[in-house]
Amino acid sequence: MSLYSRIIGTGGFLPESVLTNRDIEDIIDTSDEWIRGRTGIRKRHVVRDGESCSELAEFASRRALEAAGLEPAEIDLIVVATTTPDQIFPSTACLLQRRLDIRGCCAFDVQAVCAGFVYALGVADQFIRAGSARRALVVGAETMSRLLDWQDRATAVLFGDGAGAVVLEADRNPGIISSHLHADGSYVDLLQVPGGIGGDRNEDHYLEMKGNEVFKMSVTTLCRIVDETLKANGMQKSDIDWLVPHQANIRIIRATARKLDLPMDRVVVTVDEHANTSAASIPLAFDVAVRDGRIRRGETVLMEGFGAGFTWGSVLLEY
Repeated sequence: MSLYSRIIGTGGFLPESVLTNRDIEDIIDTSDEWIRGRTGIRKRHVVRDGESCSELAEFASRRALEAAGLEPAEIDLIVVATTTPDQIFPSTACLLQRRLDIRGCCAFDVQAVCAGFVYALGVADQFIRAGSARRALVVGAETMSRLLDWQDRATAVLFGDGAGAVVLEADRNPGIISSHLHADGSYVDLLQVPGGIGGDRNEDHYLEMKGNEVFKMSVTTLCRIVDETLKANGMQKSDIDWLVPHQANIRIIRATARKLDLPMDRVVVTVDEHANTSAASIPLAFDVAVRDGRIRRGETVLMEGFGAGFTWGSVLLEY
């Protein structure tokens, strides 16, 4: 019989420090009305000095493990999606592994920016389907605030920090139904941090984005991935119970919901509270909706994300 991977636990964690739109008005020339009208964001959580990406990942992971009823030692695969690792190396996954005192299992990072979590989930699913792992910890964790130029009002208002995690377990019944992952490197100049290894921190180490072009590409691409996912599984739009999108912009989220003919009360939206937490946004949103009782066992969920690279993808699952 075929093996599948099923989500058996979720967890999320946000730094304690909160930065509202009103707070940002004191930093740069912008307004709460302007930010909310264009993005839907009201506030974001940001790390303080001394807080690390692996620390956020640890707290989210422990909550996911507790929800799954597992001890850390029962995990045999760790995949962390992050754009903001604590160090160049070792990987954030290995730093998380040390924090959880898990020894010997495979652990690595995935870097696909805002599509990172669907990439990581797709990779972990393949490990389980192949029989190479039985229980996987899949994490999206980011400290995006450390990549921001706080004088650039086009980008500084968009991002926040946080971590979300899920525990996957091998099962004979379908959990993750399919994953669909893509990239096109010809668009790298539209959204990037151009700096590399070496040298002092300067403007090359801040996030740069051509917002209008990215917005248009993301809407078109995410609508296309919806069609691809449904067609691959012989499903209709009405078969989807919940959309858990990457939380970049409320206008992009609404466009994807319209493509699915889903009312907004069937779409998990946390962008107002969390802003764009990149690879952490989908697992954070999913955890919120599972814990507040909206998403229930047996329901069909579509996750989708679009990030720099460009990278994009979807995961269709039965929760």
